[in-house]
Amino acid sequence: MFDTSQRPIVLVWEASRACDLACDHCRAEATPGRHPDELTTAEGKRLLDSAREFGDGQVVVLSGGDPLKRDDLAELIAHGDDIGLRMALTPSGTASLTRERIARLADAGLRRVALSIDSGDPAVHDGYRGEQGVFEETVRAARWIRESDLGLQVNTTVCERTVDELPAVRELVGDLDAVRWSVFFLVPVGRGAMLDPVSPERADAVMDWLHGVDDDSSFAIKTTETPQHTRVGLERRGVEPAEMAPGVGAPATRPNVRAGDGFAFVNHVGDVTPSGFLPEPAGNVREDDLVDLYRNADLFQRLRDRDALTGKCGACEFRDVCGGSRSRAYAVAGDPLASDPLCPYVPEGYDGPVPDRVGDA
Repeated sequence: MFDTSQRPIVLVWEASRACDLACDHCRAEATPGRHPDELTTAEGKRLLDSAREFGDGQVVVLSGGDPLKRDDLAELIAHGDDIGLRMALTPSGTASLTRERIARLADAGLRRVALSIDSGDPAVHDGYRGEQGVFEETVRAARWIRESDLGLQVNTTVCERTVDELPAVRELVGDLDAVRWSVFFLVPVGRGAMLDPVSPERADAVMDWLHGVDDDSSFAIKTTETPQHTRVGLERRGVEPAEMAPGVGAPATRPNVRAGDGFAFVNHVGDVTPSGFLPEPAGNVREDDLVDLYRNADLFQRLRDRDALTGKCGACEFRDVCGGSRSRAYAVAGDPLASDPLCPYVPEGYDGPVPDRVGDA
């Protein structure tokens, strides 16, 4: 059993906040220019050395903004690979992601690349991304990634504007021979605060549909910021809370990755936070030990304590296998331990407050 109190399943480093796109959902509110105080190459290598202290095979995702904005990207990937990290990348789908650059990054030791696709319709996708031609560039890069024998992941953001695009994206994910479809449910931070989320009931229906897709597809499905995906799956299989073994849930239940519990984030200037969607710093890698912050910082420990949850998440029979999105609770209520407003489930016997909409605190 993976002990998420000791190491994250995924560590993300926002290698640069710069990006040539202005996507409507961007949590980082990225701009084209690089920040003058970004971690240097040497500092980045020290960060990767610290990540190696979590243990063999630690997954590190270089993210952004657009990490391709860094000209030392291949050097950083090679360093991570040399010391035993599993290096992944989430670049922007722009003309800078060339066949030659993908090949160089693969040669440096890159294992997986995640590209964002939010519609099967080029016009809809490009409108969401703020620039024409991005869909075509992204799909072309996806095919080059597969030619390089890298694992391809497709990321899709779910909100009212994109939810009806999911069936078309599903078909495209299969056509591109992706190994995983990662479906992100909107957290209203950054530019995403201007978008409308789906309703809690629609979110549950989408997750039920995704379970069916997962059963019938060659690629795996992962959801982000929706740990209720596990509850929906258990209900789909007819598993009652009383049937779940303490601490592990039901057979075939995947471990949930939540902010600060299986997941950690280092931003472009070195702040260590539970998630990019929960930007509350516990410390900074320039002064603090990354491993110690993850394991012992008060913020991270509170987020891993299911007994500390409040509202209906705290009373929920599924809290040990779900626990709600702490990032969404923070974004909406200002409290990372509050109820996740995207979940419509009301625990048996609970008579406390229940938000009517995702935007209600």
